[in-house]
Amino acid sequence: MTELPELSGKVALVTGASRGIGYGIAEAFVARGDRVCITGRGEDALKEAVDKLGSDRVIAVPGKAADEAHQAAAVERTMEAFGRVDFLVNNAGTNPVAGPIAELDLNVARKVYETNVISALGFAQQTWKAWQKENGGAILNIASIAGVSASPFIGAYGMSKAAMVNLTLQLAHEFAPTVRVNAIAPAVVKTKFAQALYEGREAEAAAPYPLGRLGVPSDIGGAAAFLTSDQSAWVTGQTLVVDGGLLLNLGVH
Repeated sequence: MTELPELSGKVALVTGASRGIGYGIAEAFVARGDRVCITGRGEDALKEAVDKLGSDRVIAVPGKAADEAHQAAAVERTMEAFGRVDFLVNNAGTNPVAGPIAELDLNVARKVYETNVISALGFAQQTWKAWQKENGGAILNIASIAGVSASPFIGAYGMSKAAMVNLTLQLAHEFAPTVRVNAIAPAVVKTKFAQALYEGREAEAAAPYPLGRLGVPSDIGGAAAFLTSDQSAWVTGQTLVVDGGLLLNLGVH
């Protein structure tokens, strides 16, 4: 078994982290010595994630991201267990519909926005009040390249992620100078959440990427570790595109 590094003294709360991108970020934080609270809807999946990450450093709080009581409970439990919450990663999200927004059910649009954007604001408010206002830290929002470019298939999701980018700007402005706020905008990462975009056709899906492959959770974990580290101490209000070069071929850059 690989020996874990010494504790860094820092604590992170990562939402939607029982698997996929959130798990990859939590794994990167544990690897550098942080203690971590992860959230998600499935208790069994969370327990499995805690067991793999290390129950001596990781706790879990199950619940729905859009539930205000869950937001408060997750921050409270983190404070009780670890005494601080230096980093917040807003990763929880949903994408229950595909297709043009001209035919989008507005109730579905509200659900997407509630889960993907309002919950992130709620977690930021809770973390700010509990620790960061007085002690500083960093917030990282997981957006998407769908939030910085148009998509013919996931317009509702893209709308919410564009709002996440703007939320990042607003929080960075309001929470400075004690808290830095940035975002990551991934392209397709090989997770259960995104598998409909590549399953059974991975080579075809990866063909437009100049780096020749789709992303994996550790790609985002590495970027998250940088944006919550002292190496990015003069970076705030930015959205880092992590896309294997895809936007180059889409003509966005």
